[in-house]
Amino acid sequence: MSSYPGQLFLEERKGKLGLGTAYIHGFKWSLARGYTYIFEMDADFSHNPADLERLYHACKQEGADLAVGSRYVPGGKTENWPWDRQLYSRGGALYTRILTWMPVNDPTAGFVCYSRKVLEAINFDMIQFVGYAFQIEMKFAAWKLGFKIKEVPITFVDRKIGVSKMSKGIIKEGVLGVLRIQLKSLFSSNYRKQLKNA
Repeated sequence: MSSYPGQLFLEERKGKLGLGTAYIHGFKWSLARGYTYIFEMDADFSHNPADLERLYHACKQEGADLAVGSRYVPGGKTENWPWDRQLYSRGGALYTRILTWMPVNDPTAGFVCYSRKVLEAINFDMIQFVGYAFQIEMKFAAWKLGFKIKEVPITFVDRKIGVSKMSKGIIKEGVLGVLRIQLKSLFSSNYRKQLKNA
């Protein structure tokens, strides 16, 4: 922070409150300070910081409202990932596409550029999930609200720092969460109205 005054900030929260609430905290922090484009990414170097510019370009120059760093479009790939993580990830992506009809090949991706208007439009109180399903729910909300999503191919490298937080509970949240999201959108008459920030 001392090396990048006014550019690098650290927000600390008490206790372990979940990935989703951490992202929402960051989104609100960014919106309150007037940022036009807000990024989310892993801090373990699975996501290459050099790709930030490509996501930014997709929104700024190519008209996307939300750019996703995708492993599962032409040009995208993973490196040094164990077979079980590959299975969970690819299976989860296929399951999500079949169930929700959302046109995103990598719905669980955590490398994303949001334009300000997307985050301003979403009612964060409607985002229920804090783990695996959070990434899906945010993209689903943006899509349902009519925003344009563009996938940018990236190489996802297995983490260089830390350990995976994948667990049976997170997988269960993903499987049941996707089903719950779609059922709510299909059978709640005012779903889009609830999803939109007043």
